[in-house]
Amino acid sequence: MIRKLLRSVREFKLNSILAPLFVSLEVVLEVLIPFFTARLIDEGIDRGDMRSVLTYGGILIAFCAVSLTFGALSGMNAAKASAGFGRNLRSDLFDSVERFSFSNIDKFSSSGIVTRLTTDVQNIQNSYQMIIRVAVRAPFMMIFSLVMAISTAPQLAWIYLTIVPILGIGLGLIMSRAHPIFKRLFKTYDKLNRTVQENLRGVRVVKAYVREDREREKFGEVSDSIYRDFSRAEKMIAVNAPLMQFCAYFCMLMVSWFGSRLIISSGGTEFSAGQLTSMITYSMQILMSLMMVSMIFIMIVISRASAERVAEVLDEKPDIVSPQNAVTEVPDGSVDFDSVTFAYSDRSEKPCLDNVDLHIRSGATVGIIGGTGSSKSTLVQLIPRLYDVVEGSVRVGGIDVKNYDLHVLRDSVAMVLQKNVLFKGTVRDNLRWGDENATDEEIERACRLAQAHDFIVAHPDGYDRMIEQGGTNVSGGQKQRICIARALLKRPKVLILDDSTSAVDTATDAKIRASFALDIPDVTKIIIAQRIASVEDADMIVVMDDGKIENIGTHEELLDKSPIYREVWETQKKGGTLGE
Repeated sequence: MIRKLLRSVREFKLNSILAPLFVSLEVVLEVLIPFFTARLIDEGIDRGDMRSVLTYGGILIAFCAVSLTFGALSGMNAAKASAGFGRNLRSDLFDSVERFSFSNIDKFSSSGIVTRLTTDVQNIQNSYQMIIRVAVRAPFMMIFSLVMAISTAPQLAWIYLTIVPILGIGLGLIMSRAHPIFKRLFKTYDKLNRTVQENLRGVRVVKAYVREDREREKFGEVSDSIYRDFSRAEKMIAVNAPLMQFCAYFCMLMVSWFGSRLIISSGGTEFSAGQLTSMITYSMQILMSLMMVSMIFIMIVISRASAERVAEVLDEKPDIVSPQNAVTEVPDGSVDFDSVTFAYSDRSEKPCLDNVDLHIRSGATVGIIGGTGSSKSTLVQLIPRLYDVVEGSVRVGGIDVKNYDLHVLRDSVAMVLQKNVLFKGTVRDNLRWGDENATDEEIERACRLAQAHDFIVAHPDGYDRMIEQGGTNVSGGQKQRICIARALLKRPKVLILDDSTSAVDTATDAKIRASFALDIPDVTKIIIAQRIASVEDADMIVVMDDGKIENIGTHEELLDKSPIYREVWETQKKGGTLGE
């Protein structure tokens, strides 16, 4: 896990090396300062030797200045390395998510991915900064200070040897008990993010159904859960401060007590006032080092759970990838389903698609009709290989979709999904998702085919009109037509409209279909619709029921041989939804 995360250091390796190097030099100088302070007191102040005072005083000033410089250089390099590492890790995490197939994304909630990209990466970044600086400084300081303290007064070394095990056991208990709580806590953060996202996305529904109180209650429940877990973890971690204070005061008292007795009993021959001063300073350095170690432990406890969650996403391998020696050209828009069976999960009791056989010639217009849950959308999602079949094969242009380069295949298959998504930006920016290099003439032509041009230019800003995130400032029908135009700009060989004219009136729907027949006759058009009027002129209509093809034929043929199709047609005819 650590090796995988450290791959994101990349161009910041030098900073990651310089930070601990400079901090090591800073520690060496800091440890030498008490040694020369003792010399200043014993050889200069006690003896009244001004020359020694000036000599050792000058050394101390120089050591302090250089130590301060090394500390500043270490801090700057550590900050740059950790910030760069966090940036790279966040980018690597996002790149991994972008490569996921739909089945991979289904394993992680969107709120969970957001938490990993924000809170978890920030925790890891903070830990990394502490590790390359504080985690080097603290052990070095403790070891060097212990060596100097023991060499200065070996008879007092037992004080440090007594206190270190106590601290080690205490920190180990805190870490082992707090980590499971933090691990659970970050999963609760996922739930909190999901609650907020759902509320913001569905705010119109919430207000329409006057469910604000219920939403507040849901948020409060999750927030209270985070409060309880965080309180428990913080209570355990809070033990760290009094433990450290106890150890610090214990060492100070013991060193002062036994050091003073040595000075008095030996008359200053075995142990001097300068040595006592340096021992007190070394005690503080050792204890401050242990305090820093405890802070590192706490940060590691918090970031360990985050690191596991981030590594979980980085370890996830895309289920769908381009094969070696992939086909890089789609010959035509023919589509063939050969004995296709598909299920979203291995645990599914029954497949979504069961032994489907369907053959569509290039340039044909195909309608797909079926009730809710009949797997119409699932069927077409197999064409651009958004999912892989469990059994059988799907061929585009006579070639199995598994043999294509994914970019080439998906560039040749344009889909307008049920849930149309527009991004924040101008209308023109959104349209250029289909072709980033499209000219204004090509954009206008696509919009005319999709019957979007007129309402776009009716706005004062025209194609430069700003679209809010999610397209909230345009109607459902306008959003659908912009998405259709965006798909047309890809110049696909296969165009799939997944119930993407449901918010468009029947007259406009008919104009769209007429323009398709006239202007893009060579493109295979697959239209999923609830209205029979949207597909009755198709070359072939597929009736689906419970994941199977119930019947195939033209409008007239299906009226004669398909009970499902005939029932839908008669219902819509009576309801007046076949046309206007």
